[in-house]
Amino acid sequence: MRKNVIHNRSVRTRTRAAAATAVVALAALVAGCSGSSGEEDNGRFVVFSPQQTGSDLATNAYTEQVAEELDLDFEWQTTTYDSAAAAENRQVSLVGGDYPDAYLLIDWVDAFTRAELLRYGQQGVALPLNDLIAEHAPNITAAMEAEPEWAEALYAPDGNIYGISRWDECYHCSYPAKLWMNSTWLDELGLEQPTTTDEFRDVLRAFKNDDPNGNGEADEVPLSGSVDTSIIPYIMNAFTYAPIGGDGSPGPLALNGDQVVMQAVTDEWREGLEFINSLFDEDLVDAAAFSQNAEALLSLGNSSNGVVLGAGPGLHPGVIVTIDQEDGRDRQYDAVPPLTGPEGWSTTSGNSSVNPLSMFVLTNRATEEEQVKAIQMMDALYTDEGRLAAQWGPEGVAWEPASGDDEALDPELEPSFEALPYEDTQNLAWRSLAQYYNPAEFRNAQVVATDSYTLAGYERRLFDATEQYAPFAPEEDTVFPYYSLWPDLETSAELAEVQTNITSYITQANAEFATGQRDVTDDAEWDAYLSDLDGLGLARYLELWQELYDAA
Repeated sequence: MRKNVIHNRSVRTRTRAAAATAVVALAALVAGCSGSSGEEDNGRFVVFSPQQTGSDLATNAYTEQVAEELDLDFEWQTTTYDSAAAAENRQVSLVGGDYPDAYLLIDWVDAFTRAELLRYGQQGVALPLNDLIAEHAPNITAAMEAEPEWAEALYAPDGNIYGISRWDECYHCSYPAKLWMNSTWLDELGLEQPTTTDEFRDVLRAFKNDDPNGNGEADEVPLSGSVDTSIIPYIMNAFTYAPIGGDGSPGPLALNGDQVVMQAVTDEWREGLEFINSLFDEDLVDAAAFSQNAEALLSLGNSSNGVVLGAGPGLHPGVIVTIDQEDGRDRQYDAVPPLTGPEGWSTTSGNSSVNPLSMFVLTNRATEEEQVKAIQMMDALYTDEGRLAAQWGPEGVAWEPASGDDEALDPELEPSFEALPYEDTQNLAWRSLAQYYNPAEFRNAQVVATDSYTLAGYERRLFDATEQYAPFAPEEDTVFPYYSLWPDLETSAELAEVQTNITSYITQANAEFATGQRDVTDDAEWDAYLSDLDGLGLARYLELWQELYDAA
């Protein structure tokens, strides 16, 4: 087993390169809109933000608390949690210069890329936060001192902090390339969880042929996935290290010593695709695994015809089956630790707690007084009291202090608080909008039910599953730290365009190799794939990232 090196982060798995390219194109329209701070201020603090269905930020309990404590008169410009719509609406808000005083965003919905921040910062639209933090945000300052990796990643190449990103030591998010398999089916067939790729194939064959759901019909789907949650990373990690795409990620890049390399062109990667293709050849994988969306995958797990899904990838089992169903089917799925491949290789995909996307940005529309109050508003989110109020809600309604018999999520920590169930329509907190700084000491001290198969114990189920992946963490010197690197203005547009083209092509071509639309065993087909990547600028892409890495 590998050394337990944890690369924690909340991940989220959406690449924003295409949106970044679009924003670069739009940015020229904003260049002349840098107006002096607060000249057109309407006396209200205007904030652009995604708003969850069923909630109202204007009347939210935490909004009212902040408004009273800081004497802020909020005006909200809202979008939805749909990533595409949110990205478009944010871009539109910047065009023409009628943008808000601040952006309060969610990284997994839509947030500012570093290329955007640097451009808007140098245009004067995004304000530097350095002095505001130093003078009015002691808790943010303390967090930066406690987490130097995160602090370093906040600074743009010109030395300014134009936005605040997330630091979240979400343990179960540390290893996103998990696989969830139906243990009830394994028991029914007298099988153990697979530990090797050969055993994995045998289990899928049994799921397909031996009627594990016992209905007398050949309706079982041994393995499925979706365009949002690919089966490739989990399986590929038995052949070679497979970085998984996160927010703003550059695709499957890794380090070989100090050299930035593309994993998706190696012989080992090809061998992994050959194995996946062999599973498709035997109809052991859902034909829609690379084409269906997340909702379709979840519908398969929730099939009204009974339990038909044998296994699926996901950060958590809720990706493949709705949790806490009346028939208890969600309890059937357990995480399968990383497989060992034919050459004895076994690892998993790791992520960092550093997020490269910035969720809080102040613009030059904010008055000096609003700037100070805004950074004080953010500073409160870096305290235990502020996190509880903003992420959960009022004490006694949304959470309560731990009692003597309670057990923390991490048994090595003293329990601190227990979240109480309530509907988001009660509009008590900002929830995801407030998740900026969640160190493990805070997050894992939460009281969680000991029965991990209940909804109340769900976080413990994820924690326990992650414990099985942590020993297989990738070696630190193989993980490419893209989340700490900033492109400059001269290269950001080029990098974004090339990244979009290359990552999109790899995703498409790998799906075609896996499903047999392309013959991965044919040298000519593989060489054409490599040639296409060369034509899309792979050498230049690696060169750009190498320069950023060397300069860091």
